[in-house]
Amino acid sequence: MPDTCYAAIDIGSNAVRLLIKRVKSDEAQMSKKFSKVLMLRVPLRLGFDVFSLGELSDGKSKKLLRLMKAFRQLMKIYEVTDYRACATSAMREAANGKDVIKKIQKATGLDIEIIGGQEEAQLIYKYHIECSAERLGNYIYVDVGGGSTEINLQIDGELKQSLSYNIGTVRMLRNVVEEGVWERMKDDLSHLTEGLDRVDIIGSGGNINRLYRLASKKDKKKQRMSVGSLKAIYDQLSLLTPGERMDAFNIKADRADVIVPAAEIFLAIAEVVRAEYIHVPVIGLADGMIDGLYEKHSQEQNAAIIV
Repeated sequence: MPDTCYAAIDIGSNAVRLLIKRVKSDEAQMSKKFSKVLMLRVPLRLGFDVFSLGELSDGKSKKLLRLMKAFRQLMKIYEVTDYRACATSAMREAANGKDVIKKIQKATGLDIEIIGGQEEAQLIYKYHIECSAERLGNYIYVDVGGGSTEINLQIDGELKQSLSYNIGTVRMLRNVVEEGVWERMKDDLSHLTEGLDRVDIIGSGGNINRLYRLASKKDKKKQRMSVGSLKAIYDQLSLLTPGERMDAFNIKADRADVIVPAAEIFLAIAEVVRAEYIHVPVIGLADGMIDGLYEKHSQEQNAAIIV
């Protein structure tokens, strides 16, 4: 396949992202190399509307439309071959979510899918596997978002279970996590990991990446930190207001409030599964979406050759 560009639009509860990657294929070596061309993150914070009001406000809807128009133009500038746009937890629950998406489609031509928690978890996990090669052992893959937390259990390279819970950083800030969800998640994880000798966490999402960079003790070579290191930085951050976190740790405003509940989610999961380490590769939903686009086009080309 010739060099191509693929794009992914991730419409999350806290931020909206555009990721564009170029894929260079070497047919002789049967290999491919992904290189990041553009990554934009805009903190629209859709979940602050949805989890409090039940729908997107007119103001947020208009901003999302403007942003999608801008993303559309950027994809044209970078000559994107194909794209995928996915909306997650906030848009799943917004009473007017489908109507907003229809208006965006009419105005921009962009097709946006509202994906379920299970598909979101599997997209993230799929890309984790590609990055980690043949990772043996017991791992819980955890992606913490604004509206939901996606979890995958892998044992010796085999996916055993994909789960999604409506526990997210924005929900926690709004105090709208439904009663019983925490207990259900903990019970599920306790049951899934029962009898396993050791389970480590592989985390994704902007918050765990920032927490990793802030941690004073970490293993950079293995891209991991101990759960104790995460607890130490959490203890420091939790004593400060969002404004004080911004000043003391050079954290952006849209990260300063959600980073503490994100740490709480990771720590709660680590306690249940008795994890010692959290591995923090730089990955996310958008990466998984682009990986899927590449696979789809590769299969289509191979089918054309066979015919």
